[in-house]
Amino acid sequence: MIRKSLVGAVLAALALSGCAGTAPQDDTKAAPSQRAGTAHNDADVTFARQMVPHHTQALDMAALVPDRTANPAVTDLAARIKRAQGPEIEQLDGWLARWGAAPSGGHAMPGMPSHASMGGMMSDAEMTKLRAGKGAEFDRMWLTMMIGHHEGAVEMANAELRGGADADAKALAGRIAGAQRAEIAEMRKLLGGR
Repeated sequence: MIRKSLVGAVLAALALSGCAGTAPQDDTKAAPSQRAGTAHNDADVTFARQMVPHHTQALDMAALVPDRTANPAVTDLAARIKRAQGPEIEQLDGWLARWGAAPSGGHAMPGMPSHASMGGMMSDAEMTKLRAGKGAEFDRMWLTMMIGHHEGAVEMANAELRGGADADAKALAGRIAGAQRAEIAEMRKLLGGR
């Protein structure tokens, strides 16, 4: 008998809590990603368009690691970069679509700086040299190049934090800046404090 009363009380509480959720919600309190028409500006679009090819090159660099090093610290870092930046590319492309902005498609857009002028981007010659490396030489080149690459991403993230309007894009920029600063410190230690 007590068990039936307890079950009845729980069901009644659930039914009442379900009714509470039927009131109209104040859309201004919803998370930015849930609000329709979140405000964005040119800085947000530039951030997304530049960060996609920037992250893409980082993924290309990370993909070189397994066949060229025996250093578990470098292998682990490359795997973490892939896990973080792959989903961020999808998120950035989604925002570009939501904003009605043409995606970067990995190519420079008219009126946008070329990839070579984006901070930290490796040239074709640098990528060719990196692909040819093996062992400790590869590790040194990869870490040195990835530090420069990360420094460029931090600059782009800081530009978004200063000039962007979209709350989600600014939050991502903050996460990118923080994560990549930490990875820069880690890579400098792996290089022996350089």
